[in-house]
Amino acid sequence: MNRFYILGIDQSTQGTKGVLVDDAGRIAGRYDLPHRQIVNDQGWVSHDLEEIYKNVIGVCRGVIEKTGVDKRLIRCIGIDNQRETTAAWSLTDGHALAPAIVWQCARAAGLAEKLEETYHCSDDIYSRTGLKLSPYFPAAKMSWLLQNDPAVRKAVQEHTLALGTMDSFVVYRLTGGKSFRTDYSNASRTQLFNLHTLTWDQELLKLFRIPEGCLPEVTDSDAAFGVTDLEGYLEEPIPIMGVLGDSHGALFGHNCRRSGRIKTTYGTGSSIMLNIGEKFKPSTHGLSTSLAWKIGGKVSYVLEGNINYTGAVISWLKNDVKLIQSAGETADEAAGANPADKTYLVPAFSGLGAPWWNNDARAMLYGMSRTTGKNEIVRAAVESIAYQITDVIDAMRKDTGLRIDEICVDGGPTRNDYLMQFQSDIAESSIRIPDAEELSVLGAVFTAGIAAGLYDSDRVFDSIRYKVYSPKMAEDKRNEKKKGWQEAIRKLIG
Repeated sequence: MNRFYILGIDQSTQGTKGVLVDDAGRIAGRYDLPHRQIVNDQGWVSHDLEEIYKNVIGVCRGVIEKTGVDKRLIRCIGIDNQRETTAAWSLTDGHALAPAIVWQCARAAGLAEKLEETYHCSDDIYSRTGLKLSPYFPAAKMSWLLQNDPAVRKAVQEHTLALGTMDSFVVYRLTGGKSFRTDYSNASRTQLFNLHTLTWDQELLKLFRIPEGCLPEVTDSDAAFGVTDLEGYLEEPIPIMGVLGDSHGALFGHNCRRSGRIKTTYGTGSSIMLNIGEKFKPSTHGLSTSLAWKIGGKVSYVLEGNINYTGAVISWLKNDVKLIQSAGETADEAAGANPADKTYLVPAFSGLGAPWWNNDARAMLYGMSRTTGKNEIVRAAVESIAYQITDVIDAMRKDTGLRIDEICVDGGPTRNDYLMQFQSDIAESSIRIPDAEELSVLGAVFTAGIAAGLYDSDRVFDSIRYKVYSPKMAEDKRNEKKKGWQEAIRKLIG
């Protein structure tokens, strides 16, 4: 086989990564650039689209130059992206019309509340899209932009407005405006895409007052999205052959292509995603239904639970309350806590996500005693990550009847031995951690490589090796700990 590389672009919440993946499916190099987190005095969270696109080009050039790879050996590109973050740009030349509204931003909360008060539409929206009405999804964010941003309103009047998620903006710019597309995974997270008809939902477009002409064409996740020369950096243009939302990319990267396979991504927040096959299934236990992807002409659905604060809890310990100096300290400090202490942290700093869905909840330390100290609070913070994820997994068990005795995981916090063993114990499942950290972008690269005929659709996954944690906690102890956690939740939300 002739040697080749595939370029992966991971456009995430904190920054953008470029990776080169070789013909064996192994990462040959990585290059990162951060971008600003723009937070105003109202707590609105934004990103500068022009800064992000500059970084997209920068990481692609950076990883190629860092590795010294011959540019002629790069055959195609796969892209994964932060989901729900919403962009508005001009169809004339691609320039940003407004800062992107980040998925974490709840500035459209009032708009969503007014829709529910006026039309009592939440249940209908859920039945169509698999998503509960929320300001975190792009539908409300797009509607907010249309109502509040003068440049966006002017563009819609001139029929030059593009609205989309980050994948569609990046693809549009990389292809010089020749491709205005999104994939099924990202479309399914907009709260505008009907999961039964697999089209933009006309009733929801009217409800949110979003012109369909502003939205991208929905394309298979393994389609040809257009070609790019990275702003003249490559000698010849290469195709973009795979696009996935980051959580969907991780699901694919873990080879969770069969129904019943599950992955958890530990990032700033967490996405727990269970492949449920080719048929839509609503949740009755507080989860969302989305599309995993449309690949090979077939869609796969997922049940998903999203949590706002997981890895961000460790950042809170370090940056805000300054109980630790580095994330690496948490494993030893948690292990050194008093076993008899029953302190719980419920990290609802911006409300509780799945399966509780309580935007009004606020964080709470519960069950402290006079002897509760630094180690005990650190342990409560670390364990809160596992408790929240287990709540979602238990909801999935109730929705599907599956045991779920194995979970594939990825993300920075998976390097914490204490957390991973506790996650295995409290969820009563084996935990599989890959030796490759960048599962989201690997999933997009594997999608692109398989679509381009460069990778074998089964053998490429053999490039990943896994470390496994198995449950060790006694059942009575597990039940006691989960009971204490549920009591803390009840105290918080009544």
